[in-house]
Amino acid sequence: MGAGRSRQLTSIEICAGAGGQALGLHRAGFRHKALVEWDDDAVETLKANVRKWPGWKTKADKLTSADVKEFADDPCDQFKVKKGEIDLLAGGVPCPPFSLAGRQLGKDDERDLFPDMLEIVGKLEPRAVMIENVRGLLEPWHTFSSYRKMVLKELGRLGYVVADGGADLSQSWRILEARDFGVPQLRPRAILVAIRADILGNNKFIWPIGKEGDPVNVADALRATMLERCEAHGAKGIEVFKRWLKKAEKEAHAGRGVAPTLVGGSRKHGGADLGPTRAKRAWAALGINAMGVANDHDPELKYCAPERDIFRETGPMLTVKQAAIIQGFPPGWEFKGRKTARYRQVGNAFPPPVAEAVGRAIAAVLQPARRDDYLQGLVMEEETEHQEIAGLFPEFELSGSRRVGAIPSSNDRCGDLIDAVG
Repeated sequence: MGAGRSRQLTSIEICAGAGGQALGLHRAGFRHKALVEWDDDAVETLKANVRKWPGWKTKADKLTSADVKEFADDPCDQFKVKKGEIDLLAGGVPCPPFSLAGRQLGKDDERDLFPDMLEIVGKLEPRAVMIENVRGLLEPWHTFSSYRKMVLKELGRLGYVVADGGADLSQSWRILEARDFGVPQLRPRAILVAIRADILGNNKFIWPIGKEGDPVNVADALRATMLERCEAHGAKGIEVFKRWLKKAEKEAHAGRGVAPTLVGGSRKHGGADLGPTRAKRAWAALGINAMGVANDHDPELKYCAPERDIFRETGPMLTVKQAAIIQGFPPGWEFKGRKTARYRQVGNAFPPPVAEAVGRAIAAVLQPARRDDYLQGLVMEEETEHQEIAGLFPEFELSGSRRVGAIPSSNDRCGDLIDAVG
């Protein structure tokens, strides 16, 4: 993006996880003032990667696990920013209350952090807000309709507007599909973007709906790393690679070359695998054994268990690094923790290319002089009008002080982080 110099965009991110959304927003041009994450392993992952970003070499060492609720009372003081100073507050708030695989308790789930995020919005007054969640927040459509409206009403009360979603703003939350943005995976995510009314003015936020270019398939995405793993085991390994590639390319030619949704799992649900029965069948068609996750490849083969990881009749298992590639992370993104913890971070992540696209669309509103530069290479939705939210939903109120439930333990906060299989 080289359309002249302009003010550096800034962001604060809560529920940052392993950094998928942070990486995407960084690529979109935002520079993070703060990252908040409660999981110790994910914090170590953030430390290992964001220290390479401008201004983070020293700051990364100070990252510690923290609960979002700790920042709701006085976020300006804790983040050391002035009210209205930050361009974007972003967060992939925990999905258990809305997951299709969970109990769908919504606002009655103690792990619901929407009220805390909204409280932070009200006190920080960022120029824009981006909220990401699983598609279970929107499907079935009626299940959490009142809760979605409650969130919209609170944003409206705080002075934010959203792109026109119909008479009742029912389309304000959007499902974006990762495969449309160059990610070789079926991964629908529910996203809401709100812009402060005084910042929006006569500008318009337009949703990105894809990325220019051909879709990326599993065969192309994993070809290099799969060859590296297999050729280390000589002729037998090369045969495994050829069988895998033949299956993966066959699926790609048939229009089925994109992987099913990676499932992160949780601390409560045992070890890592690639999802339920339907997903495992899809992986098998792609030549992948989805019953577990392989040990990382290392040149000296100290940790590889080839009979388990590569030579099974059903095909090779994915390593954590390969799962991360399927999620849209670059090969150099380093994940910390034991294997299951690292895979869980990958499986629960927001694909960086999708976050980047939405971030660029937001940046185009915040810096309209660079609009064409920000949107280059993206496929955009047709322009729509914007609607003010305040007053649309008088019957919905956030209970109490907008803080729901007690603070759960770190083991329970994301206890059922299991997304639906696409």
